[in-house]
Amino acid sequence: MNNPACLRRVLTFLIALCALASLPAVAQDVNWPTKPVRFIVPFPPGGTTDPLARLVGVRLTATLGQQFIVDNRPGASGSIGAGIAAKSTPDGYTFLFVFDTHAVNPTLIPNLPFDTVKDLAPVMLISTAPNTIVTNVAKPYNTFGDVIKAAKAKPDTVTLGSIGSGSLGHLTMTLVQQAGGFKIVHVPYKGGGPMTQEVLGGQVELAIGTVALLSPHVKGGKLRALAVTSDKRSGALPDVPALAEQGFPGLSALGWWGIFTPAGIPKPILNKFHSELIKVFDQPDLRKQLTEQLGMDLVVSSPEALQKFLVGEIARWGKVVRENNIRAE
Repeated sequence: MNNPACLRRVLTFLIALCALASLPAVAQDVNWPTKPVRFIVPFPPGGTTDPLARLVGVRLTATLGQQFIVDNRPGASGSIGAGIAAKSTPDGYTFLFVFDTHAVNPTLIPNLPFDTVKDLAPVMLISTAPNTIVTNVAKPYNTFGDVIKAAKAKPDTVTLGSIGSGSLGHLTMTLVQQAGGFKIVHVPYKGGGPMTQEVLGGQVELAIGTVALLSPHVKGGKLRALAVTSDKRSGALPDVPALAEQGFPGLSALGWWGIFTPAGIPKPILNKFHSELIKVFDQPDLRKQLTEQLGMDLVVSSPEALQKFLVGEIARWGKVVRENNIRAE
């Protein structure tokens, strides 16, 4: 090739081609993490989000050689911890583990100091699980029908705990009461741990929480499950009828767990973290623990799928909050 201009164009093309070919390797070999990573959990220990984050953190510490540390920042239905995460430096060293309240808070709590959709980048929808309605085995309710009969006979006497005002359990029971024509007394708690202890102790007659939270106590014989809030039975509690089987067709409400990080995180770091998470959730012993023991249905989604899911949940439950004038307590 004797034409210098033509030769230069060919060389430029080859250089550009080599650069493009090397991009995936650069992303794969990104130098992260080089220091401890913080997992913000916006709830106290004792629920489901905290142990999930710890299980993931231990495994990532073993494979990536840096400490993944859980930082509990409870309060305001998870919005305090979410706000801390949203304002953190987007450098790949802060991640936020959330529960389904994350999609309710934008409507439930006026003037949040951050934008739930814009200020936090999605990483992964980990799993979903139905809620279950339980009672202490010493209480006189053997079916959910018994609860409805008691509530209709003596309105405002049956008590039911949830993990907080505006929680998915609270909103679900609001819909159930409207559809069933009965009324119970809602008792909000500051997380799944305190609520579980109260229903175990008999201080509250009923409680609603995820299968992941309450099924161990059902299997242990201390709580009786009366219903699950999905359109079909849960694999973790196969003998417990769904609400759809008990006169509430079409009613389905799933709790969920996801991971977010401050918006603006470098894409190569996000990609590497997501790739490592996939490896963690592909470990058979962890999958068995989450699915068989905690009743979670693993999803392990892409960031884009989590974002679409979040927007849909905000719209769905925001409507229930507004129409029933529900406020955070």
